[in-house]
Amino acid sequence: MAVQSSTTHVPSTNKPHTHFFVWREFVWGAIAGAFGEGMMHPIDTIKTRIQSQAILSASQNQKSIIQMVKTVWVADGLRGFYRGITPGVTGSLATGATYFGVIESTKKWIEESHPGLGGHWAHFIAGALGDTLGSFVYVPCEVMKQRMQVQGTPRSWSSVIMKDNISLKPSMPMYGYYTGIFQAACSIWKEQGLKGLYAGYWSTLARDVPFAGLMVMSYEALKDVTEYGRQKWIPNSNWHVNSSLEGLLLGGLAGGFSAYLTTPLDVIKTRLQVQGSTTRYNGWFDAIHNIWKTEGTKGLFRGSIPRITWYIPASALTFMAVEFLRDHFNDHTQVASLLVDKKESSLQKVA
Repeated sequence: MAVQSSTTHVPSTNKPHTHFFVWREFVWGAIAGAFGEGMMHPIDTIKTRIQSQAILSASQNQKSIIQMVKTVWVADGLRGFYRGITPGVTGSLATGATYFGVIESTKKWIEESHPGLGGHWAHFIAGALGDTLGSFVYVPCEVMKQRMQVQGTPRSWSSVIMKDNISLKPSMPMYGYYTGIFQAACSIWKEQGLKGLYAGYWSTLARDVPFAGLMVMSYEALKDVTEYGRQKWIPNSNWHVNSSLEGLLLGGLAGGFSAYLTTPLDVIKTRLQVQGSTTRYNGWFDAIHNIWKTEGTKGLFRGSIPRITWYIPASALTFMAVEFLRDHFNDHTQVASLLVDKKESSLQKVA
């Protein structure tokens, strides 16, 4: 009887570990997302400025990457590259948490309840769903971040909005200078309401849903290819790639590939969010039509190099951080549950 009571008690002690593991994915994702954003924010600032030149200047002589770096440095110094980092990190915390937290649970649910959608489709759907949920926090942060990025310092922003070629409506002045995330949120809410904070929301989803799905699917596919190559070329070896290193390399490749394919969607999103009350583009379709008409393919892929340059290391660092945290903080839980399972099976044999 004592043995039977022990076996019935073991499963109940195992449940908290499972739930804690899921919540831990949210925490690891948040930390990893914020880490990647914080490290690569200066490159994102250059990308945002390059993509928004058509909004802030009527000139068709767009600056190159090197020219833009020099412009930011001369006008604003080092501080200019880190404008908008607070809302950027805040948005990445939310996106990273939902992205990785939802991915793990969604992948398992899809593979178990809908076997036909298993494999890469499960990874795509999980990534898209995770990013969609994070968008409710991410988009307002992205609007604030990008407007702060193009503003630079108060002096440089004042010189921009005083130019005649900015095409402002007399009754709708350009938004004022944002001193921080809270002042930016209050200012946008006061001037444009909820619509202002969620400017470009659908264009953000149009960019991020395929991007998130593609990145997870590419990452998992690259892991499968790596494992296949290992089994084929060194089948009898105990050699194993460190998961953190694997996350660094494969995450970077997956992020760069997905970033390039979704660059046109990123250009549209950036311009809709930066324009404020200038209303140069009346929605997603009007933006893509006008960009294609006036700037062609080059305009749609404007900022692709800094975007890829940002996403390769950012994705690499994010996946590396997640794999590292999983290895160092999840192993003891998995080992504990394995020991419980072994103990349970031995007790059942005795019974």
